[in-house]
Amino acid sequence: APGARPSGSQLKVNMVLRRLPGLRSGADPRQVFSGTVHVDEGAARIDAAYAQAAAGQLPDVVPFEVYCHSLTDPSIVGGTGLHTLTLFGLHTPAELYAADPVGTREEAVRRVVAQLDEHLTEPLADCLARDAEGRPCLQASSPLDVEASLAMPGGHIFHGDLSWPVARTDGEAGTWGVATAHPRVVAASSGGTVRGGAVSGLGGFAAAQHLLGLGEA
Repeated sequence: APGARPSGSQLKVNMVLRRLPGLRSGADPRQVFSGTVHVDEGAARIDAAYAQAAAGQLPDVVPFEVYCHSLTDPSIVGGTGLHTLTLFGLHTPAELYAADPVGTREEAVRRVVAQLDEHLTEPLADCLARDAEGRPCLQASSPLDVEASLAMPGGHIFHGDLSWPVARTDGEAGTWGVATAHPRVVAASSGGTVRGGAVSGLGGFAAAQHLLGLGEA
């Protein structure tokens, strides 16, 4: 029988910019956005957002991270001078979008863009590139959008809740942590494996090592 339905909780916003926005701090945006920028991710903000989400409300302040991949790899934009900007929001679980998927997503995007604007010298909207039809190059995905496009239950990008990176039972100690109740089926996702940890490829690596019999972790 299937287990409990997973619930993704992320808001993903992908953007293409004509130029990087200036920062009110005076810091060089090329230096700042080349790393991971944490916005409203202090412990108090994260706790408040979680409490609101658990109560069935879209958080007033959505904690998020933002980064610019094109600063690290300019080939992404093919020498056009454009930049990509990716925003990853927390504590917006799939259940919050169920009643009004489009309206809730649009409101979540409005909130995170407003939060980011607080740190910029100009509105982010003014920096967005436009497509051939004049529309701003901003694409947002809720967990429901992820489920619809990639068939991930609940839009959970890790396929299940992550666990602490330690053995959960005595039987898992000293193993790759990928075994299931079925001897010829192993887990390979971040949520299904011990020590998956949202590290790209780690669950698959552990599954391969287990299947190849290449010793213990």
